[in-house]
Amino acid sequence: MSSKSKFLFVCTINRMRSATANTIFECDDRFEVKSAGTDKSAAIPLTKELLTWANTILVMERTHRNFIRSHYPEIYDSKKIVCMYIPDDYDFMQPELISILKDRIDELFLKGLIP
Repeated sequence: MSSKSKFLFVCTINRMRSATANTIFECDDRFEVKSAGTDKSAAIPLTKELLTWANTILVMERTHRNFIRSHYPEIYDSKKIVCMYIPDDYDFMQPELISILKDRIDELFLKGLIP
């Protein structure tokens, strides 16, 4: 049984920001990762099962946190949800996005906001 933290990265269509986060962190020894999107057309649509799997939910924008609050209120009340404040301005695996994601994760660890 794994004792690693489980992070779910959430954006809108799961093709740019959360998909990039999943790709760059999937081999990170500190935690396990999955990703999903809030839109019906998302590559991997957000589900209750994915939300339940995660210890910590990392959303890209407040709108994603609000989506979870309105569609999954019981999960919203019981899980740690951290907004990374990354706008939808980047392409998949864009170097600037990779840098921002790595910096934000490091900041969240340093501040103790994620385990």
